[in-house]
Amino acid sequence: MLTGFHVAVIGGDARQIEIIRRLHEWDAHVYLAGFDQLNGSFTECIDLDFDGPQVQQLDAIILPIAGTDDHGGVDGIFTNRTINLRIEWLKKTPKHCQIYSGIANKVLQNMAKEADRELIPLMDRDDVAIYNSIPTVEGTIMMAIQHTDFTIHGSNVIILGLGRVGMSLARTFDQLGANVTVGVRTSGGVARVHEMGLKAMDMRQMDIYDMNCDYLLNTVPAPVVDASVIKKLPQHALILDLASKPGGTDFRYSEKRGIKAILVPGLPGIVAPKTAGKIVANVICKQLQEINRKADE
Repeated sequence: MLTGFHVAVIGGDARQIEIIRRLHEWDAHVYLAGFDQLNGSFTECIDLDFDGPQVQQLDAIILPIAGTDDHGGVDGIFTNRTINLRIEWLKKTPKHCQIYSGIANKVLQNMAKEADRELIPLMDRDDVAIYNSIPTVEGTIMMAIQHTDFTIHGSNVIILGLGRVGMSLARTFDQLGANVTVGVRTSGGVARVHEMGLKAMDMRQMDIYDMNCDYLLNTVPAPVVDASVIKKLPQHALILDLASKPGGTDFRYSEKRGIKAILVPGLPGIVAPKTAGKIVANVICKQLQEINRKADE
């Protein structure tokens, strides 16, 4: 339970709705910013007054999975305005106040550091990322089916990256009957792909490989699907880029070549926001209970 805890939820998508519900189930005091289009759906919540005394009570601040933009702005699908985080505001929170974000860019990291508040990037945690890979894979399958006129079974699939999402993708597409090749950068990665019974491709030498695939799935948040890769893809190939914005694909060149390329970060929030919200909420609850436990020691 989070009885007596004060938590601010700022911006975000449908995942935040489930987080808000969970916080209420655990008896926390919840303050909202960036949810003005919900039309009073959460009457028990309080609108967050950034200049009021509420700020001095906050035990936690929950930001969207996407975190902030490069100017410290927080967006959400339930409002038309961007909320700008300010260091002066963060400094008014209690010293123990934790900041939760899915990912944390340099701007957010610097703000938390200057305000001397603990920043917890949830997607850096193995438990969150692995649980999150389940709706990510389901969403990828949905997108693959929607945007092609052939089956996954029997298709040639190239997956770039063997991280927590890449591994789940590789296993699932293999089980669906696809011919899976996984791009990796280390000898350990090659060994893991071999152990999985799949084909490995050295991403450091992609220019020597045949890129004759039906699906190219990228999980690497770096420019890896560049013009040299795209020019070798067949015309019917579909690129699904699952990396965080701006992705790792040269979308301009793929459009020039007439190859469909779609940036689809945040799939869990699109295909299964309830499940994805529960995953994040459970982790946050455990973290906040840890604060309470340490305070009692």
